[in-house]
Amino acid sequence: MKETLSLKEPAPKETPVESPAPAPTPTPTVLTGPATGPREDGRGGEPSIPGVLPLLPMRNLVLFPGMVAPLSLGRAGSIRLIEESLPKGKIIGAVAQRNPEQDEPGSADLFPVGTAATVLKLVRQSENSVILLVQGLSRFTVRKVVQDKPYVVAEIELLTSPPLPPPGDKEWEATVKNLRDSAARWVGLTPEAPEEMRLAILNIPDPGSLADFITGGLNMALAQRQEILEELDVPRRVRLVQQRLSAQLEIQEIQQKLQQDVSSKFTELQRRAYLREQIHAIQKELGEGDEGVGQQIEQLRKRLVEAGTPKPVMEAAERELKRLNYVPPASAEFSVIVSYVETLAELPWVKLSQDNLDLHQAQLILDRDHYDLAKVKRRLIEYLAVRKLNPSGRGPILCFLGPPGVGKTSLGQSIADALGRKFVRLSLGGMRDEAEIRGHRRTYIGSMPGRLIQELRRCGTRNPVIMLDEIDKLGTDFRGDPASAMLEVLDPAQNHAFVDHYLDVPFDLSQVIFITTANYMDPVPAPLRDRMETLEIPGYTEREKLAIAKGYLLGRQLKENGLDAGQCRWSSAALAKVTEDYTREAGVRELERQIGSVCRAVAAQIAKGESGQVGVTPAFVAEVLGPAQYIRETRLKTDRPGVATGLAYTPAGGEILHIEATCFPGKGNLTLTGQIGDVMEESGLAALSLLRSRAKELGLPSDAFKDTDIHIHVPSGAVPKDGPSAGVAMFTALASLFTGVAVRPSVAMTGEITLRGLVLPIGGLKEKSLAALRAGIRQILIPKLNEKDLPDVPAEVKKKIRFTLVENVEQVLAVALAKKLPQSPSSTPGRKVHRAPATPVKGRAR
Repeated sequence: MKETLSLKEPAPKETPVESPAPAPTPTPTVLTGPATGPREDGRGGEPSIPGVLPLLPMRNLVLFPGMVAPLSLGRAGSIRLIEESLPKGKIIGAVAQRNPEQDEPGSADLFPVGTAATVLKLVRQSENSVILLVQGLSRFTVRKVVQDKPYVVAEIELLTSPPLPPPGDKEWEATVKNLRDSAARWVGLTPEAPEEMRLAILNIPDPGSLADFITGGLNMALAQRQEILEELDVPRRVRLVQQRLSAQLEIQEIQQKLQQDVSSKFTELQRRAYLREQIHAIQKELGEGDEGVGQQIEQLRKRLVEAGTPKPVMEAAERELKRLNYVPPASAEFSVIVSYVETLAELPWVKLSQDNLDLHQAQLILDRDHYDLAKVKRRLIEYLAVRKLNPSGRGPILCFLGPPGVGKTSLGQSIADALGRKFVRLSLGGMRDEAEIRGHRRTYIGSMPGRLIQELRRCGTRNPVIMLDEIDKLGTDFRGDPASAMLEVLDPAQNHAFVDHYLDVPFDLSQVIFITTANYMDPVPAPLRDRMETLEIPGYTEREKLAIAKGYLLGRQLKENGLDAGQCRWSSAALAKVTEDYTREAGVRELERQIGSVCRAVAAQIAKGESGQVGVTPAFVAEVLGPAQYIRETRLKTDRPGVATGLAYTPAGGEILHIEATCFPGKGNLTLTGQIGDVMEESGLAALSLLRSRAKELGLPSDAFKDTDIHIHVPSGAVPKDGPSAGVAMFTALASLFTGVAVRPSVAMTGEITLRGLVLPIGGLKEKSLAALRAGIRQILIPKLNEKDLPDVPAEVKKKIRFTLVENVEQVLAVALAKKLPQSPSSTPGRKVHRAPATPVKGRAR
């Protein structure tokens, strides 16, 4: 049970667990001022305090000399202490325990400084519940523990305070008076504080006793109370209590001021409303019109004319302005109409930015802000060229598709800079409310236009570049489908008359250049995808990342960290180490963060004066960033049958996959593991069915699969995998397992298979080939239909990897297996085994 303290109310009744029903609790009297007792300086020490005292542990309570407080005891050790000690003497040691949650504290769990207290009254509520009324006498410190169980008994030493400053010390007198006045103000601001507390504060002559008494009433943490108890120097104790008291006094004053401000503001609003109604009634009796409303209507009409609003919009605004003559100015409808007309007047109906269609300047800006991306830059220059030749034409809606961190959003900013237009970025990620696009109807309280109209009003021009970021992250719920609302916005044939629900009049969006970004196109609805021209921005190669780091990221991070090239000299090997060992992404965001980490370490050395310039080497990078975070997957080290190397495409680039297959006696079951998805699982089933159908062609007995269980595993089981492109690798691994012929370790493959043995095309050829290059692969088998994608493969990859085009699984096995399989007649009448050599790509290094 807990020992508790209350300076304002009696101790609460607590019921021990062992007691079935609590007995009624008496109401002890709590003194609000310091009680008489032995002084801390040892004078007037009646009753006498013995040198050995039993120590009563207290939870969340620090007892000060002169304080009278009720304690509710429920622990067995505490009750036994009282029962055995009170017959011998009424003096006990009250000591706070360090951890209030500990039920059976020992001597090590108590603070070393406590207060000797005398027991004034004892009330037994039940066998396991006792209430004590105690009075603090003097501070003491524990010298030696005599007994630890069942309760603590210790030898103590009474603590005395150093002499006070001499009489007449003005600074000391001012300090004590400031504490007394602050405490009186605090009591006045605390409604629950009794008036007797103020009287006690004004009448306590001893400064140390005054500080102890004030501490007992303040809301402080246990550690803060204990700190004041252990402070023997009275001047320092007074100043410490003054600090705690000033903090609480400031909070009380702020709360009182806030309450007064709210009350006075509410009263002022009521007074203004009353006076406004009186003025309106007087004007009505005198027959005078509301000249203020008339002037406001004329000003709004003038602003509409200056904004160049079209005729249909002006007619709708005039209808609303006429309504203002009949709506009371104090009504909510009046402010709604004024806000609507002001929105119409602030929209850029005729304001256009002058385009800068200098294609050479545009090319320079694109090259300045982005490395490579030649295909994307060429399409952007073509886009600007068409705008130059046909300014009134409706250009397509461009969609930049690519993994995170490849520069999609910054490309939109570069286009705006090249054209001289204003740039607006609108994030669509997580948007689930259709009203975010089309706005809220004015029938709702707090309605407002959609985000598009708001951004156009803010930028002040009708032809900005609006970047609709993360269009693939649009959601849908009961509030509507924002993706469906975007169909009108992103259709050049419709957006010239876009109607926002709040405006309820058409607004021309045809001059806006809309550019969208996405990481994946699968979540984008097909009608919305059909309205956009997709420009794919693939992930960067290691060489491209290194060039971007040298040309763009390094200089930016040096500037952000207050360094120059002379103070922080990066070597090419250091940048290459950061790129290869500490990043695994398609973009360059993580690369820039890691470069920034190294630059900050250099800045710390220079700021400390340890060095004037630092050369960043691979060893320095490893020291700052720690061990390598990523280990690249490498080619197979062994050539055991049943293992093939596949290729995978991830948002962070390409990876190689080692497809493993094994068999053992069983009932013909197939098991697939490695956290693979449904599509990849179907590829495994198709590979096994195709192998069983070609058993005789591969020289396998007819009962090879009858009593055999097969297990296909794709390592890195914690990483989800899916897709059909591993079908070729799975078939090759199974064929190698059952024929006993190993797959060549230097060969990797990718492609989807059919039950007819055909190899279908795949995606992400560039990323997969880069992964193969990193892993040391020297030959890749790709579908014949992917020959069109070979121009996108970097030249550095083509120099080191041989690409072999295949059309069926027979060609795959002819190239992938370490030796040729024995010829056997086909199981199908009239069918011959087709073993035409695979078609190598001309000009590739062998």
